[in-house]
Amino acid sequence: MQNKRIVILVSGNGSNAQAIIEACQSNDIRGEVCAIISNRPTAFALQRAKKADIDAITIDHKAYDSRESFDHALQNKIDAYCPDIIVLAGFMRILTPGLVKHYHGKMLNIHPSLLPLYPGLNTHQRAIDNGDIKHGASIHFVTCELDGGPIIAQTEVSISPDDTSESLAKKVAQREWDIYPLVIAWYCSGRLRLEDDSVIFDDEKLSRNGLLHNEVTF
Repeated sequence: MQNKRIVILVSGNGSNAQAIIEACQSNDIRGEVCAIISNRPTAFALQRAKKADIDAITIDHKAYDSRESFDHALQNKIDAYCPDIIVLAGFMRILTPGLVKHYHGKMLNIHPSLLPLYPGLNTHQRAIDNGDIKHGASIHFVTCELDGGPIIAQTEVSISPDDTSESLAKKVAQREWDIYPLVIAWYCSGRLRLEDDSVIFDDEKLSRNGLLHNEVTF
């Protein structure tokens, strides 16, 4: 099977992008990261790309007068790489419906909460403020609903009484670095697909909450 072509979209540090790069280098993912694209010129993820000899591209959203014009430029750049999968890894932009539909079934996102809980921002503090005992991250196919696409897999962490937003974020990030490359590996090996807005894994339809990484041996 030929390696799949991966384009990663980032806005910041890029720790998930780094985990994906390393999984490709070790052949845990049957894929190749062709480009890392950021909407922020100062994103450290671009340095990670250069170090790995991956195309590092900036499309600064501040240079565009509308969300649509930015997304048009972004789509053109992504399409130039003919990717099999587009991975959002801390990409802090709300995408327009046209771009999302263009990549239907080919775009994944990771969100730091146990969706459908806490879509949007400040998820760690919101979980603490709500008195939750569990928190985590979810990977889903991207749809036009913010953080509302079909869930593929989730990973859980416990919330300790002394956890802060920062300490909880670190716990969740450690799990993200394991689960995101794993899900991408499933996609690249043909085990995972989106069919009629349902997640199909190993030819079986998943429940709406997807697979729980902590309880399932993959």
